[in-house]
Amino acid sequence: MAIPEQEVTFLEEDDVSDSVDHRGFPAGKSSTGGWRSSWFIIGVEVAERFAYFGIASNLITYLTGPLGQSTATAAVNVNTWSGTASILPILGAFVADAYLGRYRTILVASFIYIIGLGLLTLSSFLIIMGLVEKRNDVSAKPSFWVNILFFCSLYLVAIGQGGHKPCVQAFGADQFDSGDSKERISRGSFFNWWFLSLSAGITLSIIVVVYVQDNVSWALGFGIPCLFMVMALALFLLGRKTYRYPKGDRKKKNAFGRIGRVFVAAYKNRRLNLSHSGLGQGLLEDGSSEKRRGRLEFLAKALISGEGGAEPCNGRDVEDAMALVRLIPIWITSVVSTIPYAQYATFFTKQGVTVDRQILPGLVIPPASFQALIGVSIFISVPTYERVFLPLARLITKKPSGITMLQRIGAGMVLSSFNMVVAALVEMKRLETAKEYGLVDRPDATVPMSIWWFVPQYLLLGMIDVFSLVGTQEFFYDQVPTELRSIGLALSLSAMGLSSFLSGFLITVINWATGRNGGDSWFNTNLNRAHVDYFYWLLAAFTAVGFLAFLFFSRLYVYRRVDHV
Repeated sequence: MAIPEQEVTFLEEDDVSDSVDHRGFPAGKSSTGGWRSSWFIIGVEVAERFAYFGIASNLITYLTGPLGQSTATAAVNVNTWSGTASILPILGAFVADAYLGRYRTILVASFIYIIGLGLLTLSSFLIIMGLVEKRNDVSAKPSFWVNILFFCSLYLVAIGQGGHKPCVQAFGADQFDSGDSKERISRGSFFNWWFLSLSAGITLSIIVVVYVQDNVSWALGFGIPCLFMVMALALFLLGRKTYRYPKGDRKKKNAFGRIGRVFVAAYKNRRLNLSHSGLGQGLLEDGSSEKRRGRLEFLAKALISGEGGAEPCNGRDVEDAMALVRLIPIWITSVVSTIPYAQYATFFTKQGVTVDRQILPGLVIPPASFQALIGVSIFISVPTYERVFLPLARLITKKPSGITMLQRIGAGMVLSSFNMVVAALVEMKRLETAKEYGLVDRPDATVPMSIWWFVPQYLLLGMIDVFSLVGTQEFFYDQVPTELRSIGLALSLSAMGLSSFLSGFLITVINWATGRNGGDSWFNTNLNRAHVDYFYWLLAAFTAVGFLAFLFFSRLYVYRRVDHV
């Protein structure tokens, strides 16, 4: 029998303990506690984003300044670190979903985070104290051991973020009862307002911390984020009695084990004929193409009793395994399409160094502070999306959600490709201006071009976040099995992490290919002789191709629907 609306239906179950009611909320508390407890969690994540971006937003300036690295090397190091920080949430989510639970994982990750930030502050302080080595009898660079301390502490921050990021957001969404229709709608809004609140922390960090780093002290600039993380941990502990602690089926049966068993059983039964057994037909009659049904039929073979009377898997386990398989092509295409996002913290910032940064008479801003425009764009875009775009979309599509999650992600991909076109055109203008005023071989001279030219590409980044990033997070949270929602959010983060690695790989290859035999690399340390604009055009093409692939796979995608009892 075909499943209506091409959606797979299965049942969710939550464990009921003495401390929670039948829907998983603290005993004696109404379901309206969803927003009440979530504000503690949102506050924690605001502080964490303040700390993370206090490091990430200006890291390339620190690497090319006090640490003395070249632009290309620093860009690769930034991409590698940010990529690692975005990949590690998969490990953190695994630990949370399989062993510790989200609450305990957040606590452990917060302690690691604070230690990393503390050591990062120490490494910067040691440079100030003069632990450097002379270079060419003129300049100096940090000693080997100071460099080791710096990078070890930097990756401790990445490890802490890896456990913190997926679990806090999933824990926040868990505060809303999916079985309550009103709270389910509130959970959809939670992702939007969550991101708006985070943007406030990020923007404050970019404005305050970056200014302190560039104009006061790098040690203080790293110490402030450390203080904020201590405050975040205290706030999280303060709200512990109001939280909902969902346990799902993890207490009964490890989700990784039961879903992994489906793949093992399907492989063992690969030679058996599913049609003769009469099993799994309801799972497969979902309107999928014949080729797609063939792939899913392989997993449905786990429903058959194996040789020797081996116990078959149950229907829910097979459905969950199918849901994960369906996510793979969406995840791969999102990796390719988020490569442009890695550029704002590297080349956008380095380009800003070369131009006129005076925004008011006597007021010159650090180039990394212009990233605050991303937050400004988000402040405008989220309320506009919630109050204007969604109501209009609901009138047109007649759907409660307005547009599907995949349509939202696709819109972000289109904006991402367009943003690279805008960035390429602005960089062409900057290079022409440098040539016009004879500044090509004067990298330390200010190009007479206002930094306001960079406003459109930063504002577009905020719009891309609201569509693509938030849409991706909601999609992966919603479409994975219930007990693996931390993993779902980690998958959305890992797409951006892999895109950072891909960006670093492209930079390394292009820098070698264009800089050999004495040629001017696209990423020449003298940006007036570089061609970052060529790189932007390449990324625009990559994103366009990724969007076309995404469009193909999204048309085949079958949404997973969750029913409650």
